[in-house]
Amino acid sequence: MIQEEEEFKRTIGVFGLSANIMNVIIGAGIFALPAIVAASMGASSIIAYAFCGILLALIMLCFAEASSKVTQTGGVYSYIETAFGPYAGFLAGVFTVTGTLLADAAVSNALVNVLGSAHPIFELTWMRILFLAIVFSGLAFVNVIGIKQGIGLVKINTIAKLIPLLLLVIFGWEAVSLNNLTIESFPSIQQLGKSSLILFFAFQGCESGIVVSGEVINPKRTIPKAIFISITAIVILYMLIQTIAQGVLGNQLPQFTATPLASTANVIFGPIGFVILTVGAAISMFGFLSGDILNNPRTLYALARDRVVPISALAKIHSKFATPYLSIIIYALLGFLIAATGSFESLVVIASSSILMVYLGVVLAVIRLRYTQKSKADEFTIPGGLTVPILSIAIILYFLSNLTQNEIIGTAISIAVLSVIYALIYFSKTKK
Repeated sequence: MIQEEEEFKRTIGVFGLSANIMNVIIGAGIFALPAIVAASMGASSIIAYAFCGILLALIMLCFAEASSKVTQTGGVYSYIETAFGPYAGFLAGVFTVTGTLLADAAVSNALVNVLGSAHPIFELTWMRILFLAIVFSGLAFVNVIGIKQGIGLVKINTIAKLIPLLLLVIFGWEAVSLNNLTIESFPSIQQLGKSSLILFFAFQGCESGIVVSGEVINPKRTIPKAIFISITAIVILYMLIQTIAQGVLGNQLPQFTATPLASTANVIFGPIGFVILTVGAAISMFGFLSGDILNNPRTLYALARDRVVPISALAKIHSKFATPYLSIIIYALLGFLIAATGSFESLVVIASSSILMVYLGVVLAVIRLRYTQKSKADEFTIPGGLTVPILSIAIILYFLSNLTQNEIIGTAISIAVLSVIYALIYFSKTKK
């Protein structure tokens, strides 16, 4: 990595970064997740949430340590590149950007579908494309003109998406039947593993939320603190939401696969509750997109900054706004094109394993950085030696073992293709 003082403004504090992480993690998933988990585990699904929360906490401890040792913009790319060099950083960066672009395409199309259910005009192709163009270009503009504007929008979206969920949790207890929460039999290890794998993907997003580390005030303390606050809050919120949905709808919950929370709110508040949670789902999706277009262009910026990709323009920082404006514009353009054409479907197989591979790289980077860098007094270090990193590796390998043969083959092919591309880039730079 090229160590140099970046021109970004450090304006993001604990609250802003916590909101950023929560905004990215709480996307569209939680609005459909309760029915999916309940279908396989029933009332015992709350155990899967607790189990997955513990597993995620171990991995996030590794993120917290890595973020306190490497504070430049780039997030997981920067951690892996610092520990293992440009080739590993290149793979991590591309996997991260690819996975997030696919997620953006899927969520933006889901947002159009929600609007289409409210008004048929959004089902028209031209309106769908126009709406996607407005969303991606508008979010790009907000994030180009300044990090304060971008993080400000994220804070607003986070609060807006949390309000309907908190209303559901606070007022839903009166409609809960304890009989619906009675666990008749505990899940098997196989059931728990399958449900936890689904839930694990719903908890993803922290890796995107901390990409803005180069714009965080006192990152060695702020980032670990924000990770702990956001992950703890999300685990508790998810468990409460699942409890309310299960307690209100009982055995009928798996039948509402499209709108489990809106259907729960319909019982609690009447028809207005259904509308509130449906609008909340739309806000949540928009908030997810706003967070991704704030965070993920900075991975493109970091790849260009370290000359891992030979596109120096992506590393340019705006002289007035102090933002990586070209990276933001290119990222938003790619997101729009993938969303508008729907071509993301052919790459979903690769995307499903890409983030897990990146997580594995971060955990291994933590171990390597402990032995290659001197620890400083203000850095966060996970207590217990290598216990947490080793457990995290075991967890990630367990999840990877559940991938299908096609997913494994797709991942292997993508790594081979990226390796060839990296080799071509490397040799072209060597000749110059």
